[in-house]
Amino acid sequence: MIRTELVKMLRRPRTWVSLLLLCGLPGIVAAFLGVTKIAPPAGQGPAFLSAVLSNGTLYPAAALAMVLPLFLPVSVAVVGGDAVAGEANSGMLRYLLLRPVGRTRLLVAKLAALVAFVLLAVVAVTLSSYAIGIAVFGAKPASAVTGASLVTSMSGTGLTTHQVLLRLACAMLYVGVSMLGVGAIALFLSTLTDSALGAALGALAALVTSQILVSLDAAAAVHPYLPTRYWLAWIDFFRAPVLWHDIERGLALQAVYVAVFLAAAWANFATRDITS
Repeated sequence: MIRTELVKMLRRPRTWVSLLLLCGLPGIVAAFLGVTKIAPPAGQGPAFLSAVLSNGTLYPAAALAMVLPLFLPVSVAVVGGDAVAGEANSGMLRYLLLRPVGRTRLLVAKLAALVAFVLLAVVAVTLSSYAIGIAVFGAKPASAVTGASLVTSMSGTGLTTHQVLLRLACAMLYVGVSMLGVGAIALFLSTLTDSALGAALGALAALVTSQILVSLDAAAAVHPYLPTRYWLAWIDFFRAPVLWHDIERGLALQAVYVAVFLAAAWANFATRDITS
């Protein structure tokens, strides 16, 4: 069942269109930066974008900062919202449940496909932007003293290329976990309706609301519990030393959201009357 869902996900044109759009945005930005050589001032624009002209090794981090606020959550919400609602709307869900396939097993297969899409999207953005960054901006020359290429961290200290790549891998995992929170919300809503678009829009509405409340001082009391509150905490991986406080809180918060909404999705789907 899991293999079937994975193959289905990979065969859908929507999957590859989403990946193309996610990878295309950093490519377009890199083209403009490479031609004009004009980067936004430090502190403005996506994180790390002001530093990529001198070292393309950092471009994957800048690319993650570009796609995280909007493009990546939208893609994940669409896939999660379609997981059950899309099958119900087409009538395929009723056919699947007429076969000897348990609902829990089917939901686990849908979840596995969603996790695979999240990982595929994050890896695709990171690898493509790394190739683009090196090709357009190049890598910083190695130090004559240490023999290693040094990248200035967010704390102002130097990081070797190996350290940057290791922290970039950690950032990828953190962003992936954050997007699983989005996917869990969308998957839960997908079990409530036969409209894949409605489920995706519901998940996006929840995220937009969270973003607005995060920027609202009057809502400071609920800031630590909002799903988008710690999305950008992965930037702390690029400090020396790494600041773990927000990273740990972000991982714990996403774990709660994933557990709660997956449990709610299972409880609803296990007892749902499928009539579509």
